[in-house]
Amino acid sequence: MPPIKDHPLRYPMSNELHARPFPTLNAPARAAYLALASDAPDKAAERAHLIALLDRYGAPHPQPDATHYSGQIGKNMLKWESHSEFVTYTIFGDGNAIPPFEASTFAMFPEDWLSNAPGTRITSALIRIEQSDGDDGIIDKTQDWFVPESLAISRVLEDELIIASDFRIDPAGHMRMAVFARPDTGGRRIGRVVQRLCEIETYKAMAMLGLATSRDMGRELSQLDTQLSALVSQLNSEELNSDETLGQLLRISAALENAVAQSAYRFGATRAYEAIVNQRIFILREDRFKGRQTFGEFMMRRFDPAMRTVESTQTRLQSLTNRAARASDLLRTRVDVERSAQNQDLLTSMDQRADLQLRLQQTVEGLSVVAITYYAVNLALYLLGPVEKIYGVSKVYLAAGVTPLVLLLVWWMVRRIRSKFH
Repeated sequence: MPPIKDHPLRYPMSNELHARPFPTLNAPARAAYLALASDAPDKAAERAHLIALLDRYGAPHPQPDATHYSGQIGKNMLKWESHSEFVTYTIFGDGNAIPPFEASTFAMFPEDWLSNAPGTRITSALIRIEQSDGDDGIIDKTQDWFVPESLAISRVLEDELIIASDFRIDPAGHMRMAVFARPDTGGRRIGRVVQRLCEIETYKAMAMLGLATSRDMGRELSQLDTQLSALVSQLNSEELNSDETLGQLLRISAALENAVAQSAYRFGATRAYEAIVNQRIFILREDRFKGRQTFGEFMMRRFDPAMRTVESTQTRLQSLTNRAARASDLLRTRVDVERSAQNQDLLTSMDQRADLQLRLQQTVEGLSVVAITYYAVNLALYLLGPVEKIYGVSKVYLAAGVTPLVLLLVWWMVRRIRSKFH
């Protein structure tokens, strides 16, 4: 069988499905997580920043143009991922921090390296993984570690693990998350759950950027809504200045289109991030733990209203844009009607002027017949001069006899000429 030519992207796209393997963790363990919103013009700056960290620990470099990396740095494991809008770093270590959620693991990110990051922190988290044979003591620990009012805790993956967090920033500037694993839970399953928790926190934070955009736009949309409503209410007024109103309406439409252009990407990304957050929570297969709220319930109470606000703002913006378009159509229709009326008046005036011109022309034609007749009679009298001498006919009689004939002849010629032109 002759060789089959592969599509140039066949292997890269196939490998992309396996590009970001889950970490393998055995309880007890800990993790420090950092997500940076990238403001670099390209991904080269992110990769250079990663290499600067790896060089601190003498670790090998990633492949050129890599979007993910896993490797040992010192005694810990580093996992790096580059996404479209952000880049994440996760350090995994053995054992639990004492005291709980002590930030020494996060100190593996050097301060000067953090200050030179090509981006800003979106979120960071400390994750504590403990082994727990039963449920005893978990409530007491979570009450000490988290804010009780915001605490979300649930059993996941058929009660193989228990996860907890309050999604608040602690005094050290990090989120806190806890994972309690049963003794027989595999390391890959623990790693998957920890990875899902990091993803939930990151995509939640990225989705909340849409809420900030929505709030920033709220006042501007209210002003544009008021102006648009005032203009629409004036469309039936007889004293409306159509040209001035159309100019104002065009300015409002331009402002709305600019708002749509500025927010379209952020609102679209927010919807995508919201879907990922809900999907990551769904696949954890949560069950309630001792009557406490689950992660899904926390998101429903705190996260979903924010997303509904973003959706409402987007809907309002689209509604205002449609209203402005309809108002523009109505105003253009009114302007067209007014111009049609003006054109009709102009045509009527032109008809009147044409009729007057025709009458003047007919008057001129009548005067022209008289004038031509006058000169033609004089010429005829010169031609009939011998008749006066020979027959003794008076010039007056000759003129009286010739004038009607000449007049009829001139009138007939003028009529022929005008008929020919018509």
